[in-house]
Amino acid sequence: MSASVLYDAPGPKARIRNRVYSVIGTLAVIGLIVFIIVRLNDKGQFAPEMWDIFNYAGVRNDIVDGLLTTLQVFVVAAVLSLVLGVVLAVGRLSEHKAVRWLATGFIELFRAIPLLITIYALWVLFLTYKSDLGFTGDGTEFWALVVGLTVYNGSVQAEVLRAGINSVPKGQREAAYALGMRKTQVMMTVLIPQGVRAMLPTVISQLVVTLKDTSLGYVITYAELLYQIQQIAGNTVVNDDNPYIPLIIVGGAIYVALCLALSALANWIERRGRRAKSGIAVAPAEQPVAAGDALDVVDHSEIAGPAGTATKN
Repeated sequence: MSASVLYDAPGPKARIRNRVYSVIGTLAVIGLIVFIIVRLNDKGQFAPEMWDIFNYAGVRNDIVDGLLTTLQVFVVAAVLSLVLGVVLAVGRLSEHKAVRWLATGFIELFRAIPLLITIYALWVLFLTYKSDLGFTGDGTEFWALVVGLTVYNGSVQAEVLRAGINSVPKGQREAAYALGMRKTQVMMTVLIPQGVRAMLPTVISQLVVTLKDTSLGYVITYAELLYQIQQIAGNTVVNDDNPYIPLIIVGGAIYVALCLALSALANWIERRGRRAKSGIAVAPAEQPVAAGDALDVVDHSEIAGPAGTATKN
């Protein structure tokens, strides 16, 4: 019987016991799901009338408005978090202690604070100084959500990019310095492009997290998708009950579709990166040249001009 590093391989009795536990656990989960569905069905949440609300143009328009608002927040927060991530990653790798400590402190602080608390604190701060900051309409909620998503996801992206930069072979950096490139040139033209390419699937996976975190705008009453679904369900009455379950199912399906689209993009980029041809093409091998012949070749190249004509001495 072979053994792995973490645990001993299970024997025949252990394998049978694990299968029994798996079957019991699966049946328990299925039973719980069936129980929940039956209870909700008894309360009329799956009645056809509950689903008729989607035939109304007002309901559909509210859901579309919430979806567009969610995508708007996601796009702005995604771009800003990537920019912030690059800045923090470069600062974390800086040779200056003050810059490195400042970037490290920023990353560790906002990675440790729950995102919901960050968004709520920014919302209260922006509300307090709303007139001084020039916010109008729902600008307070919008920027509180965007800035909160940016500082948190930017800190996470910084660690991802730092790991990618550190994964670049050390010889790449040494070769760049040997060519006379400055530190900024080495970082911007050699290390960051290769680090981003190496960690691109992980970066996009973190963007999926950013997309899902936009639903936290519900807490600060920002009219994103989840908030719109809650408002529709709370203000609509069908058969003396609110259609929460149909709206949750539809909203959840939208979130799942968006996340699957981003995940598919990450997988496509990863497959494309594996197929991409990189590196310097190897020159075809030539016949070895003797020492005397090599000198003759050098003398001939000095005599012949660039177009094959003789040069003047």
